Amino acid sequence: MIGPLLLFLSWLLLRAQGKGLDALGFNQPVVRLRQFTAGFALTACAASLQQIGYAHAAGTSWVLNPAYSVELLLDSLRWNVNSVLFEELLFRGYLMFQAIHAIGERRAIVLDAVAFGVYHWFTYGVIGNPVAMVYVLISTGLFGLMFAVAFARTGSLALPVGLHLGWNLASNVLFSAGPLGAVVLVAADGARRLGAQGGLGALCKFALPIAIVALVCWRLGRPRPVDVQLSR
Repeated sequence: MIGPLLLFLSWLLLRAQGKGLDALGFNQPVVRLRQFTAGFALTACAASLQQIGYAHAAGTSWVLNPAYSVELLLDSLRWNVNSVLFEELLFRGYLMFQAIHAIGERRAIVLDAVAFGVYHWFTYGVIGNPVAMVYVLISTGLFGLMFAVAFARTGSLALPVGLHLGWNLASNVLFSAGPLGAVVLVAADGARRLGAQGGLGALCKFALPIAIVALVCWRLGRPRPVDVQLSR
C-alpha cells in the first residue's frame, strides 16, 4: 500500500529536520478524532443528499445491490480508504507543510488546489478534452481547496482526511458512484450512475458542493500565523 509508504517517507523527512509526525497533526488524539468525525459526518451527509437528489430528479429510487456481499463491501472500503490516504498524504502532507513555510499559507493553499485538480486530469483520463479538463480542474480543485484550507488551519491531516473520506465513502460505496461500480445501493431503474437532471439535479451537482466548500472555509476562519497554526 502506497499510503503507509508515504507516511514513512514523511516521517523520515521530518526527522531529518528535527521534527516528528506531530507536524502533520499526529498529536492530540481527542481533538483530532473530533475533527475527523466532524468532517466525515458533514461530507457524508452532503454526498448522500446529492445522490438522493439525483434519484428524485430522475424519478427513481435507491435499492440494495442484488450482488451485494460483505466481501464486495470490504474490498470497496479498502480501495477507497487507501485512495484517500494516498491523496491526502501526497497533497496535504509533508509537501504542503513545507509549502506553507516557504511561500505562505494563501499561496500554498492555491497551489495545492490547482495541483489536486491537475492530478485528476490523469486519474479521470480527460487529457485532450478541453471542456472536461476545465470542469475537472474546477470541480476537484474546489474540493482540493477545502482540504488544503482544512490542513492549513488545523495543522493536521485529521480534518481533510475526514472530509475527503466522508464524501468518497458515501458516493462511491453507499451510492455506487465510484470507479468500482455497484457496491451497496443501486438505482432502481438500472442506471449505472445517476447524473444531474433538471434544476434539482443541477443544484445537487453544482450548488451543493460549492456550499459545502464555502461552509468549511468560512467555519475555519481567517489564516493564522504559520508558527502558531503548525505547532498546534
